[in-house]
Amino acid sequence: MPYLSSAGSALRTGATEQFGVGVPGCAHPLLAPAEWAGLDRPGTPLHWAVLNIDDGPGARPDPHCLEVAGRLRDARERALHGNAPEDTVRAEGGRVLGHLDLAFGSRPVGELVTEARSYLEWYRVGGFYLDHCPAERGGLPAVRRLTSTLSALLADSDSGDEEAGWLVLGHGTHPYPGYAEAADQLVTFRGPWADYRWSQVAEWTAGYAPSRFAHLVHGVPRTHLEEAMRIARWQGAGSIFFTDRDGANGQNGPFATLPSYWDEFVSRIGPGISE
Repeated sequence: MPYLSSAGSALRTGATEQFGVGVPGCAHPLLAPAEWAGLDRPGTPLHWAVLNIDDGPGARPDPHCLEVAGRLRDARERALHGNAPEDTVRAEGGRVLGHLDLAFGSRPVGELVTEARSYLEWYRVGGFYLDHCPAERGGLPAVRRLTSTLSALLADSDSGDEEAGWLVLGHGTHPYPGYAEAADQLVTFRGPWADYRWSQVAEWTAGYAPSRFAHLVHGVPRTHLEEAMRIARWQGAGSIFFTDRDGANGQNGPFATLPSYWDEFVSRIGPGISE
């Protein structure tokens, strides 16, 4: 299968980093209570989960979102301090990320920074997910300025995170290589299984660790879950989210809920989850 764009990229198959789950944004906790409850269960190999109240932080603190953010933050604290030995992956991640929509570079930086401050003040997030991030070379300087500002805000905030915050660029495709130095992680694939199973990885990504890349794939049948994980491993992704949801049949969106095979998915990644 054409997973690799060059023979040199095959070097990535020797990577030993453990997969973790990156959740791009469940529906509001009132609409998806079971989904949010599933993310803080002991043993869930969570790298990050995106909190998106109303295409951003909303106009005021939401009590339901405050609760789920607090639970995930507490779960990360337990893992960091060794009080949850089954949460080895969560100890390396487990962050709640605030959702910022860059609209492919069309939104004013001031608006985005204001939203970031609200996320930090109200929800004490541990980083940000920069959705609809530009991918072309011309958009890089503005994104660099924004991520530098966000990093400074995270460093000065009382986010409850003992380590530096985490910034994820939601390109959804392979961007110009310079973006790899602008954030902690890049989403280099976001789309349907029909495209993912024949996708190719950009050669330049072979120079980076799997922890620098995330793949978000919808419409993955349970019978192809192992194949999807094999593709992610070969292409060098560290954070993954696979779901059989496809946004059809009245669904709010393919990533608004967890996959029907959630327990099996996370068990293949981590040591298993506890009831």
